[in-house]
Amino acid sequence: MNKSRWIRITATGNIPLREGRVVRLGTHEVAVFNLGDRFLAIDNRCPHEGGPLCDGIVAGASVVCPLHAWKISLETGAVERPGAAAPCLRTYPARVEDGVVLLEVPRSVSRPAAPDCSTTATSCPQPLRG
Repeated sequence: MNKSRWIRITATGNIPLREGRVVRLGTHEVAVFNLGDRFLAIDNRCPHEGGPLCDGIVAGASVVCPLHAWKISLETGAVERPGAAAPCLRTYPARVEDGVVLLEVPRSVSRPAAPDCSTTATSCPQPLRG
């Protein structure tokens, strides 16, 4: 049985070029970025102090956290600055169909709902499990 599914997120025009937008999936937040030639998605919380990556500055295929300028690869989830680190944030496959962005998520993830903002990530979050 397939442990993941594709869900429709939004029309491509709702995410401006070189910007990100947050998508709430149950209690989890995912940042979706428009790089022009493709869309990339990653957990929305910086592993440093939980900064909202969706508000960061896009630099190539990376995002710079708006709180303390940590640079995160949108392709691998790895921290690029400061220093090299193993992938830390979960990334999500994204595709576009008929002008709509879709994300591949574990089947256990629900549709959009209010996020749980009561905690701040101070280390790598546990990945979602399918």
